[in-house]
Amino acid sequence: MEKTELNRTKILEAPVAPTLFRLALPMIFGILSMVLYNLADAFFVGQLGKEQLAALAFTFPVVLTVNSLAQGVGMGASAAVSRAIGSRDFHRVRTLSSHSLILGLLIVGVGAITGLLTIRRLFNLLGAEGIILDYISEYMGIWYIGMIFVVVPMVGNNLIRATGDSKIPGLVMIIGATINFSLDPLLIFGLGPFPSLGIRGAAMATLIGRGSTFLISMYVLVFREKILSYELPSPAELWRSWREILYVGVPNAATKMIIPLGNGVITRIIASYGAAAVAGYGVATRVEFFSLAALNALSSVIGPFIGQNLGAKKIDRVEAGFKTSACFSFYVGGFLFLVYIFFAEAIASIFNADPEVVAVTSLYLRIVPLAYTAQGFYLVVTAGLNVMKRPLQAAGLSLIEMFGLSVPLALLGSLLFGPVGIFVAVGLSYIITGLLSRFTVKRVVASWEKASLHTSD
Repeated sequence: MEKTELNRTKILEAPVAPTLFRLALPMIFGILSMVLYNLADAFFVGQLGKEQLAALAFTFPVVLTVNSLAQGVGMGASAAVSRAIGSRDFHRVRTLSSHSLILGLLIVGVGAITGLLTIRRLFNLLGAEGIILDYISEYMGIWYIGMIFVVVPMVGNNLIRATGDSKIPGLVMIIGATINFSLDPLLIFGLGPFPSLGIRGAAMATLIGRGSTFLISMYVLVFREKILSYELPSPAELWRSWREILYVGVPNAATKMIIPLGNGVITRIIASYGAAAVAGYGVATRVEFFSLAALNALSSVIGPFIGQNLGAKKIDRVEAGFKTSACFSFYVGGFLFLVYIFFAEAIASIFNADPEVVAVTSLYLRIVPLAYTAQGFYLVVTAGLNVMKRPLQAAGLSLIEMFGLSVPLALLGSLLFGPVGIFVAVGLSYIITGLLSRFTVKRVVASWEKASLHTSD
């Protein structure tokens, strides 16, 4: 716990902007590495053909949904643990950490069994058919088996970040991604002594890479951070912890699930334009995840920063954290927009040589990045709202962005202008939600300031 206490002091007392940068920097590299392995999957699978690439694109919403559930539990645990650290209740820290991992295992059991039983039915509903559906079944059959290696490390890394340590989670992500990237060409194409497994090889590489993150994160939690309790919990104790975790975790999971579910609907809309359009959109969304790595890194560390400062009743530092995040989003978003205006087609052609796929990917990258500044601030605000005990408002913003704006506007845009209309709709939804996020967080911070003044009186 000495390391946790040292990190706590830095988060509560060091200058805000350098502190956020120190926390975010390792996560930038970690998230970049994870996105790179997704891009590597798209690149190597794309060499097999556009049908395999389209199959991978169809899996994206489901994979993101599972990730969202895991991140929801992790975020709920991180919010509760960071506040407990801020108020120096270290017994509660151990209890919450252990009980959150048990909850993660429960999700794995239910999710893996359900997923294996519904592969073909679910993806057929999303618009997959024929040989593409066969490729999806090959990939997801392996992926569901390794689901424990996806969920548990995500919860564990959130717990480690809650202590104020972002270096280890970033390193864990880099190691997992490096293993995945290294195994992809070997298992997909059968290089050297390895068998040629095609799209199943991509799934196997992911399973092995994620397995390494499971082992490392558990080692850190048990032997380095020492924040796990080994007492057998009673049902009442478990429920008390789960209720606190899920108070933030359920809306947060819903918030994160809204995005892949909405993307699934948009994928369904794009599927009407053919396999090349789906493949191009799948590449574009992976490139977008890569582009937003810095902003996602900031949103992943703003929670522990806000949580510990709230626990210590330092509301002025919370407000300063949001202002710093807004400036960062502005500069990163502007830079990305300029990059894609000039290099969209060159970047798109890296992943697939099919002219139709390249055209769809580059079209997306020339339209949507204009809104990345607003999207970045939205990501930070929703993460912050969860820690500030406003999970329903965070979920509301996500619901508005995807199903209040993006999906209906995409349907309208598709009818009027085709793929161009769909991508303009996505960009508009980012901008409007970013503005709503600004107004929302201003009100929430003001309410915490008012409550803090009453408490001090």
